[in-house]
Amino acid sequence: MSDEGSRAWWLAIALCTAIVALDQGAKALVEHNLAAGEQVDLLGPLSLTLSHNKGVAFGLAGGGGAGLIVLAVAAVGLVLYVFARDPARPWMWVAVGLLAGGAFGNLIDRVRAGEVTDYLDPSIWPPFNLADAAIVAGVVLLAALFLREEAG
Repeated sequence: MSDEGSRAWWLAIALCTAIVALDQGAKALVEHNLAAGEQVDLLGPLSLTLSHNKGVAFGLAGGGGAGLIVLAVAAVGLVLYVFARDPARPWMWVAVGLLAGGAFGNLIDRVRAGEVTDYLDPSIWPPFNLADAAIVAGVVLLAALFLREEAG
């Protein structure tokens, strides 16, 4: 592997680790300081709340269970496979770091508690967490990278 490829792997791992640490830290703070359903206004329509869901990002596909754990692990595996094919591709490490960090942040919750802790409530959308936001940002960036490649 090239030095550039090795550097990209380390950057992706560092970003993944930072996302997991920030997500788990925020979840612990919210769990410790808020009662379920309690809301604290932050800015405009955004508030902090403590809620739990067994579904995927933003509470979609409720039900959870082992199936979602297997699906999440498979999705991360696929993303890592794509990354391994060309880790030096510009910005790919960011997409992979965000996706993996978000997936692992929520996987930790699922394995530990059987559900995911959500805490950001924009009132017009179901509550979510940093891990969900990282997954969405990673998917958008990954799609943009592949669309740009197709257009170029």
